Amino acid sequence: MSPETEGSWSSVATVAGWQVAASLCYYSIFAATGVVRDAFSLSATEVGLFTTAALLGYTVALVPSGAAVDGYGEKRVMVFGLVGLAVATVGVSLAPSYGLLLVAGAVLGGAYSSAMPASNRGILASAPAGRGNFAMGLKQVGVTAGSAIASLVITGLAAVVAWQAGFWVIAALAGGYVVGFVALYDGTRGEGTLSVPDFSVLRSNRAYLVLIGVGFFMGASIFAMLGYIVLYVVDDLGHTTLVGGVVLALTQVMGSAARIGAGGVADRLGGARGAATVALVQMAGAVVLFALLATGLPSFPVALVVFAGLGLTVYGSTGVFYSCLGTIVDDDDIGAATAGGQTAINVGGLLAPPTFGLLVEHAGYSVSWAFLGALSVAGTVLLVVVRRRLGSPTG
Repeated sequence: MSPETEGSWSSVATVAGWQVAASLCYYSIFAATGVVRDAFSLSATEVGLFTTAALLGYTVALVPSGAAVDGYGEKRVMVFGLVGLAVATVGVSLAPSYGLLLVAGAVLGGAYSSAMPASNRGILASAPAGRGNFAMGLKQVGVTAGSAIASLVITGLAAVVAWQAGFWVIAALAGGYVVGFVALYDGTRGEGTLSVPDFSVLRSNRAYLVLIGVGFFMGASIFAMLGYIVLYVVDDLGHTTLVGGVVLALTQVMGSAARIGAGGVADRLGGARGAATVALVQMAGAVVLFALLATGLPSFPVALVVFAGLGLTVYGSTGVFYSCLGTIVDDDDIGAATAGGQTAINVGGLLAPPTFGLLVEHAGYSVSWAFLGALSVAGTVLLVVVRRRLGSPTG
């Protein structure tokens, strides 16, 4: 850990800003589900495969990215990662066919693989003592803030210009942030060599293994929800794609608030167990909200409240998830541990959106939302197990 980054809120803010720029690029595809469906005449399942392709690229590149972070430090990986994201975002807009759109999405996901291992290492190195959960929550706001901005830019420009225009604006913003990031952030040093991560120590950490299971169900719920909010608002609630983008942005804004608040509460409760406790409450809340969606919503204003609540609960839980994960492993294993946690989240995200789309086509949205509710129940149960393990002497 370098003296420049230790206990520095300015470094925390710089890393959080990088996360905004990176998420602005990656989550543009979730905001674009409606416009891409229209542009390429896709079914609900094919839209799910598009977001799945991006997640597949993301997942495949995670372990190499985690190894690069542990080997060379986070700054170098973050710089190259953000440049790659800007280029890949333009690539999505230039895809001439559905097949090449899938390829472009996979490349975008691969570029985003640097995000969690690198930014988590930067936050844990930069956070002042005793404020790690809050700092992680602040950084995770970068995900929801970037997603919210992408929702408005993509759907807004698609309504008045062309669907590709939003991707070009986003790429320009990300490229511009690279310059400031290089000047402002010093980073921490890695081991100096690139090697395959040693997962043997992580495999012996039972709390970590159960938390990986939580990540799977958390990711399944989050990515399926994000991928279909716009389509649900259009198809089931009868509003425009632009209105769907606004609802998605509202969900993400509430997720931002929740990540900061959850981190602050977790710091007050203390350590990894405090983070697990907060995540447990959030996941249990998501179960109730998905159940409400499954029973059918009487009006659009009620839908707004429910999706805002999902932002506060399941979507706002990833900050405390990562701070819990980072606290229960050694500092030298953070890159590999984060890669493992994000891989679990992504695997859930790979499987859930296409399944959600198939359920929509054959049984309707009510059954699909019930499916996400069941996944959230499983995640809640595993968080109870994590909390108990962290509370035991041998946790």
